[in-house]
Amino acid sequence: MLGRTAYGIFWMFRYLERAENTARLLEAGFRMALTRGSQSDEEWRSLLTTLGLAAAYDDRFDETTGPLVSNFLLRDRENPASVLAMVEYARTNARMVRTALTREVWEATNEAWMALCEAMARPVRMAQLADLLALVRRQAMLVRGALEGTMLRNEIFNFARVGTAIEAADNTARILDVKYHVLLPSVAWVGSTLDNAQWEMMLRSVAGERVFRWLNAGTLDPRGIANFLICDGRFPRSLAYSYSKLASNMNGLAREHGTTLRSHALLDSAVTRLQAQTIAEVFEFGLHEFLTDFIAANRNLADAIAADYRFIE
Repeated sequence: MLGRTAYGIFWMFRYLERAENTARLLEAGFRMALTRGSQSDEEWRSLLTTLGLAAAYDDRFDETTGPLVSNFLLRDRENPASVLAMVEYARTNARMVRTALTREVWEATNEAWMALCEAMARPVRMAQLADLLALVRRQAMLVRGALEGTMLRNEIFNFARVGTAIEAADNTARILDVKYHVLLPSVAWVGSTLDNAQWEMMLRSVAGERVFRWLNAGTLDPRGIANFLICDGRFPRSLAYSYSKLASNMNGLAREHGTTLRSHALLDSAVTRLQAQTIAEVFEFGLHEFLTDFIAANRNLADAIAADYRFIE
C-alpha cells in the first residue's frame, strides 16, 4: 500500500473518533452544567481545558458560556478542532482514498458530513444541543459499522482500526487526567456529591456510566473508575482494550508486510507495561504521572507508525 493511502485511512478514522469523542465530552459537560446553576461556567471552562482548547477559545471570546462554547466546539469555522471540521477532514481523507474503501464506507462518511453540515448551518441553540450531539454520535457509528460490516480484513482495515485505537486511548487518558487536576474546584470537594456527579459525567463522556454501574452494583468509586478506564480489557474505551486491539491490528500489518518494525517494538513494550501494572501500582506511582507518560508514549507510537509505514500527506 502507498504511504499516502495508509496516511489517509489512518487519519480518516482518527478524525471520526475525535469528532465523536468531542461530542460525548460536550454532552457530559452540558449535563454537568445543568446541575451547577450559577457556577455552570466552570464546567464549560473545564471542558475547554480537557480538549486543550482553552487558549484558542480565550483568543476569541471574553466570557465562557454554554452557547459560545458549544458553537465553538461544534461548528466554528475558525476552530480547526471543531466537530464539523473533524468530520470534514475525515471526508477529505476518505475522498483521497476512495478506491480503497467500500461504497458503503464512503457513502456513510459522505452522508455524515452532509447531515452535520445541514444540522449546523445555523448557530446551535442550547435546546437543540442534546439532539445534535446524538446525531454526531450516530453518524460516527454508522461509518464504523460500515467498516466492520463491509471491509476486507486486510491492511486497509488494519490501518483504520489502528487510527481509531490510538485516538480512543489518547482521549480516555486525557479525560481521566484532567478529572484529577481540573474538574474538581478544590481538594475539599473530594468525596462530596459534586465529586460523585463529576465522576458520573466523566463516565458518560466515554459511554461507560451504565456498564460501570452494572459491574459495580451502582457504586461510584474513583479508584474503581480509574481501574475500569485503565485496566479493564472488557470496556471498549479503556486503555487496556484499545491497546489490545491496537496490538491485534499491528500484528496483522506485520504479517502482511512480512516484518516487524520499530513501532511494533514500542507497542509490545507498552502492552507489557499495561498488562503488568495494577491500579494500586498506578496510584503509588502517581495517576497524573502515569497518564502523562502514557499520552506521550501514545503520541510517540503514532509518530513511529507514520515513519515505519511512510505516511505521506
